[in-house]
Amino acid sequence: MRLVGRDIVCVGTADWATELPINQHQLMRRLAARNRVLFVESLGLRRPQLASRDLRRIGRRLRAALRGARPVDGLHVLSPLVLPFHGSTAARALNRRLLRLQVARAARRLEMERPLLWAYAPQAEALLDRLDPARVIYHCVDDVAAQKGVDAESFRRAEQRFVAAADLVLASAPSLAGRMRELATNVLYAPNVADTDLFATALEPGPVDPAVAALPRPRLVFQGAVVATKLDVALLVEVARRRPEWSIALIGPRGAGDPGGDLSALDAAAGVHLLGPRAERDLPAALRGADAGLIPYAINDLTRSVFPMKVYEYLAAGLPAIATRLPALEDVDAVERVGDAAGLVAAVERELALDSPQRRGERSRAAREHSWPARIAEIEAALG
Repeated sequence: MRLVGRDIVCVGTADWATELPINQHQLMRRLAARNRVLFVESLGLRRPQLASRDLRRIGRRLRAALRGARPVDGLHVLSPLVLPFHGSTAARALNRRLLRLQVARAARRLEMERPLLWAYAPQAEALLDRLDPARVIYHCVDDVAAQKGVDAESFRRAEQRFVAAADLVLASAPSLAGRMRELATNVLYAPNVADTDLFATALEPGPVDPAVAALPRPRLVFQGAVVATKLDVALLVEVARRRPEWSIALIGPRGAGDPGGDLSALDAAAGVHLLGPRAERDLPAALRGADAGLIPYAINDLTRSVFPMKVYEYLAAGLPAIATRLPALEDVDAVERVGDAAGLVAAVERELALDSPQRRGERSRAAREHSWPARIAEIEAALG
């Protein structure tokens, strides 16, 4: 099935405007170039906290919801009004009615008929009879039920029902694919990929991000959400203690999805630098000045099902990729997995000794197979 000239309603788990584009942003932006896409923003699966980030987000959502579906970045974005209390039976029932009403109205105004329903959130089940979709795709990229503040029981029940109705299930990590295959047979293992053309420009001559360039070498760079629920804070602090002359640069929004997490140990660690977020187009300039790319995740219920997008971003940029022992990366030979700070230090020192333009070029060329166009072609084939 060619994904060209189609109407697509995508129910996401994030807002469209974000400091950190993830799978749903990357994929829908590309599909919107050849299809008409209505992106339905997050349904508020995580209970909001009384933190400034969450309060600002609630205010933005209320203002955006009053505008209905609006054109943004070549697609249409709908900010649905829902109650972020999915543990309540009454709230779930009201949310179903609100979601059906708002999405159906937006689809009607866009003159969409029998669109593809592409959902990252199984609560999209409320739209099945209202939209009468031509195909139903469930895209499982995280174990959302394991995230802090999510009502796991109601999420799992919705997921089971929605998977049963899906024509295709996409799973981005082996553990997710295994769990989905217990519920359905039409499951495609589709790990996260990267904009390999963009990140390969890190190998070309050009400027280095000024904040990165100001740091002493070697420079170990992490790009992504700087959150206590994912990062192994103790490991990073211990690496900094063992090699105080090294620079560990953390590039990304602080506290995204976990505004109350404790990152004070990173703030206090000499050699650890929290540089804040960068626009995606500016990330190659940061990686151009790096000596290695880090994926220093803690191993917990959330990260056991994570295949980070940064894997192929680092490799496309030519960098050695060094990660903790994430289960999803077990069969990715290009990533060196380590168990502790001593192992990470040893891995970095090996890579520094072996580094060369030739090795960087080889990594980047191999990463080209893991691009978004390649992934879309694979999904088209799976849809038949």
